[in-house]
Amino acid sequence: MQKHLRKLNYLTDVSEKRELARRAAVFYKLLVDFYGADRLILKAIKLDALTLVRSRQLEKKVLGLQRIVLEDPTLPLLTHAGDVSGILDQLEEKTAELFARRSVEESIEQKINSKLQERHDEYVSEVKRQLLKEEAGPENPQTLKKYAQLEKMCSQGLNRSVMEFLRPAALDEIVGQIQGMRALMSRLSSPFPQHVLIYGPPGVGKTAAARLALEGAKKLPHTSFAQKAPFIEIDATTLRWDPRGITNPLIGSVHDPIYQGARRELSDGGVPEPKPGLVTEAHSGVLFIDEIGEMDLQLQSKLLKVMEDKWVKFESAYYDPADPQVPKYIQKLFAEGAPADFVLVGATTRAPHEISPALRSRCSAIYFDPLSPNDIKNIVENAAVKLGVTLQAAAAALICRYTSEGRQAVNILADAYGLALYSGGEKQEEVSVVIDEEIVKEVIQNNRLIPLKPPGEEKAPHLVGKVYGLAAAAFRGSVLEIEALAFSATQPGKGKVRFNEAAGKMARDSVFNATSVLQNITGLEVSDYDLHFNVVGGGSVDGPSAGAALFLALYSAIRQIPLRQDIAVSGELSLQGKVKPVGGLTEKLYGARVAGIKNVILPQGNSGELPASLAEVDVCYVDNIQELLEKALVGGDGDD
Repeated sequence: MQKHLRKLNYLTDVSEKRELARRAAVFYKLLVDFYGADRLILKAIKLDALTLVRSRQLEKKVLGLQRIVLEDPTLPLLTHAGDVSGILDQLEEKTAELFARRSVEESIEQKINSKLQERHDEYVSEVKRQLLKEEAGPENPQTLKKYAQLEKMCSQGLNRSVMEFLRPAALDEIVGQIQGMRALMSRLSSPFPQHVLIYGPPGVGKTAAARLALEGAKKLPHTSFAQKAPFIEIDATTLRWDPRGITNPLIGSVHDPIYQGARRELSDGGVPEPKPGLVTEAHSGVLFIDEIGEMDLQLQSKLLKVMEDKWVKFESAYYDPADPQVPKYIQKLFAEGAPADFVLVGATTRAPHEISPALRSRCSAIYFDPLSPNDIKNIVENAAVKLGVTLQAAAAALICRYTSEGRQAVNILADAYGLALYSGGEKQEEVSVVIDEEIVKEVIQNNRLIPLKPPGEEKAPHLVGKVYGLAAAAFRGSVLEIEALAFSATQPGKGKVRFNEAAGKMARDSVFNATSVLQNITGLEVSDYDLHFNVVGGGSVDGPSAGAALFLALYSAIRQIPLRQDIAVSGELSLQGKVKPVGGLTEKLYGARVAGIKNVILPQGNSGELPASLAEVDVCYVDNIQELLEKALVGGDGDD
């Protein structure tokens, strides 16, 4: 019986050992699956457990598993086999915790990987888009279509405008401005070129002269301009700028990176972008400003500062000189500024006193003369040669009667050229174009032009109470027809003076001066007459220069002595009977020449002021009223 019990106990121990061994083997397999075979072996080697886990003895194998799970290489060998079951329970519980933690970590890692993959995909897509943008640019089918349409439009077009075609191409093609061109070229061709203001009426060649003057100066040996010196042209009437400095195409401005739209690569880094203006583009060349008299006074002041400094300074609260993202050219512009060493050539139709005194003081003045009928004739004849047409003499003379502007004369010729082509029909191509007087008349009628009315239409060479005066405005001269009538007053001493107010306040004052002088030199009581003065056509008299002419009309009307009608008079009348000097003589004499008057009476104080181009006008100078009456009254010394 005892033997049987011992055998039964033995079988029970063997069965338990086998079960423990099986549990240990299964647990080892779990560890292999958990760590991986290679990693598990490395871990076992590190913990001095590799020999133990490979042992056939259960105690050693469990010890090896224990060292691996607990990560403790100092654990001793088991002394009792009965401890194996408890140790395996402990290891299984510990491993369950590892599995649970590993599962949570894998879940979190999976989410992290998912997010990383999303971000990676987004980044890759962005890089692809950037690469495509860099390779293909900002274009898309619509922009490419519009670009193709624009290219097609640029490849087509009409011929040049007639004004561009007929524009003077050389200095010798500028008619009637010999003295002005000589002065302009001398200012620019000097080793020390000067700033210039060109005064003159419209349509006399100021802009064309400025375009050609630089090219002419480049050819001279002592010039300061290089062959590539720029010519920058702007029109002050279209020049727009912001007083706050946001934009200024003339001087330059700074575009901040937030509100004003600096370039993207600069705005992304918060870098302001300086924008040099036209004064910098004109550096070492000529800056031509047409109609400079229309420029804003504040902008004129800024331009004067640049002309003095020859540099443009830039400032911005957004600029950081220590920022490594700032390009070198921007650093240089903010640190040193932009160069602006140029010669200013300004053209204006305004009078000098209407231009800023500060600007006038820094510029040399050049005056372009009004064009005479002969100048207009030369201009249209030269233009006819360029057009390849035959211009009859009568047609050219008719154009001269209706304009004193070269530009308008060319326009009339161009209109006549088009009308001649249209009237000729299909056969016009077979024969040369002829522009006759009838075609020009039709053009003049279509344009509603008024002739430059010449005097002398009256048949009588002498008239009572009528005289021709001279006026000048906007660099243009004109002839004034001044009339006067004198009636005995209804009641002696209560005569009245009537005067058309359209002539202006200065002319009215000249009338009262004339009545006072007349009463002083003749002893007549002017208040015994009703006097009526008239400036035919309502012409405005700007200044006192009509005083002498008004006196002659008044004297002739009261004394009933006729006046010569082949003369024109200009001069201020003083209360002492002196004929004082006046301004605008060149323009006034050009006006007299256009009107067909070749005899002019001027104050003695103006002698020596007339240009040589007016030599064909016979000028007589007087100092006082007595001399004036002798020259103007019929029967006087000046009456031929």
